[in-house]
Amino acid sequence: MNGLEHFQRLFAYDEWANREVLASLRGAAAPPAIALERIAHILSAQYVWFDRLKQQRQTLPVWPSFTLEQSESEAAKLVLLWKDYLSTMEAGFDATITYKNTIGESWTSRIEDVLTHVIMHSAYHRGQIAADLRAGGFTPAYTDFIHGIRQGFVEWPGSRQFRLGAGKAGPTAV
Repeated sequence: MNGLEHFQRLFAYDEWANREVLASLRGAAAPPAIALERIAHILSAQYVWFDRLKQQRQTLPVWPSFTLEQSESEAAKLVLLWKDYLSTMEAGFDATITYKNTIGESWTSRIEDVLTHVIMHSAYHRGQIAADLRAGGFTPAYTDFIHGIRQGFVEWPGSRQFRLGAGKAGPTAV
């Protein structure tokens, strides 16, 4: 698997995991407000990094106030943006971008590191959302990467769907 396929796979996972979290929030009678804030932050932070990669002005605040419906809409838009970015990127993954962070400091980062950060940042906050839902008495989405892969929920260009072993992993399987 080359670098492009690797990131296409990770962003396909991210798309699936965000959809699962949004579905779990929709299924909660009254999801905790902090969980809604966190999913909005996940999505907005992806826009922030996308804007930096494209060397354009930041389009959204880092912590926006989105309704669940707005988060669902933004998640769908981001899927298309990332697919297009990955399929048309001209610079290599080792190329760097220079940008200012949210407090005005100038930084330079490798594209590969930025893309990795986007995925890891989202996973971190999805874990917080799972804890928020559990604390509120709800069942969170099971979004472990390995679960999505071995159940065939994550597809990416060039993927081969296969499973080693039979049966469905339960919510506590690792």
